[in-house]
Amino acid sequence: MMDSMEMLFSGKSGIVIGVILGLLLLATLVVRVFFRTSTELKDRVQSWWIIVLAFVVGAMLHTTVAMFFFALISYLALKEYFTLIPTRRTDRRIIFYAYLSIVIQYWFAGIQWYGMFIIWIPVYLFLLLPFRQVLIGDTKGFLEHTSRVQWGLMMFVFGLSHIAYMMTLPVLNGHDVGGKELVLYVVLLTELNDILQYLWGKTLGKHKIIPKVSPNKTVEGFLGAFFTLSLLGVAFSFLTPFTWMQALFAGMLISSAGFIGDVVISMVKRDIGVKDSGNLLPGHGGILDRIDSLTYTAPLFFHYTYYLYY
Repeated sequence: MMDSMEMLFSGKSGIVIGVILGLLLLATLVVRVFFRTSTELKDRVQSWWIIVLAFVVGAMLHTTVAMFFFALISYLALKEYFTLIPTRRTDRRIIFYAYLSIVIQYWFAGIQWYGMFIIWIPVYLFLLLPFRQVLIGDTKGFLEHTSRVQWGLMMFVFGLSHIAYMMTLPVLNGHDVGGKELVLYVVLLTELNDILQYLWGKTLGKHKIIPKVSPNKTVEGFLGAFFTLSLLGVAFSFLTPFTWMQALFAGMLISSAGFIGDVVISMVKRDIGVKDSGNLLPGHGGILDRIDSLTYTAPLFFHYTYYLYY
């Protein structure tokens, strides 16, 4: 464990993590001194400490630990999703298979079996779950309920599992970066994109971009984050093997995909009639509220990088 800690804070990823922890410490001091009466800000900063430390310990120290960590995130996200959507008693049987598929999907990621990793859920589970419903024999709502389970699997298991597979990518010849740095890059930029959309929207936002789905999202917030994150994609490109043009496109991809993931999950919550998906993270909501953007950025960034370098 000590060797892992030393390796973590001695490389490029260690520099970035150190800066993040320093900024978080500064934010904590600012809130305590200038915003002592703001419970929301205190809750948000406290939750960010939990999120950052959990990510560092769970994802950055050891690849095997990272498989379990991201599998747990998928489980919590899928469980939260299933508590929100309407389900029948007979759906519990295929929901059990959905949970079981998490173990298999992350096992494929851990052993780097790309062929099965990429088709296990989109092909095998897609074909298996409807047949299992047929064997149960409850015809009412068959299409609707089966589709809900499969959509949740694609978003919160298949999509997110690309982060886990990315952790296993080796260090490239001629570069001193590999899977760990790439994961830090995409997660950092995804979270920064959410923050930048909020800041630009609060500062300059006047024109609603999708008012019926997410009233707080503005055109100015989206464009401000898009251009800023594109530049940050280049600024943090030392975590990647990218040229500056590839890094610029990566920033653009993460910003636009992160926005889409955010509003898609917002659409789900609007359909269900809830504001937050849960209360696990004070000031942030539930797991789905925190990983919504990653459901889009993780698979798209993974395949972009995989196509270019692996």
